[in-house]
Amino acid sequence: PPAHSHSDWIGPPDKHSNLRPVIFYVPPEESPLERRLREARQEAQACNQRFWARHNCAFRQEKEEFIYSRLKAKGLEMRDGTGQKATLNAEEMADFYKDFLSKNFRKHMQYNRDWYKRNFTITFLMGQVALVRALRWLRWKKKNLE
Repeated sequence: PPAHSHSDWIGPPDKHSNLRPVIFYVPPEESPLERRLREARQEAQACNQRFWARHNCAFRQEKEEFIYSRLKAKGLEMRDGTGQKATLNAEEMADFYKDFLSKNFRKHMQYNRDWYKRNFTITFLMGQVALVRALRWLRWKKKNLE
């Protein structure tokens, strides 16, 4: 982002995680509380990035292996006579999706628990920052009225 920017910048989706990365704005006179909030947001973003990149990579790999094994069992190749990539029907793919979700259920539950904890912390810090800013503004307003 340009030096004169005063807001967060959101980039295009990452090719592995499909998440849009954020470059967080750092104010010149960031308070320790504001820094804790920004760092909590950055850590949450990094954790989400790591989880979804690994998850999506495993998903794609297992999906390809599933398709290959099903096509092989039918005596088919990965590409048909015209060079098109062979596919399975929706019912067969539904079996894969169900199995994949079942196999990764515990990982998803742990991710959701961690996600809720991180977001609760971020929300709490956002409330504290908003309160401090409101009190600062009220003091400034009161001082200027006198």
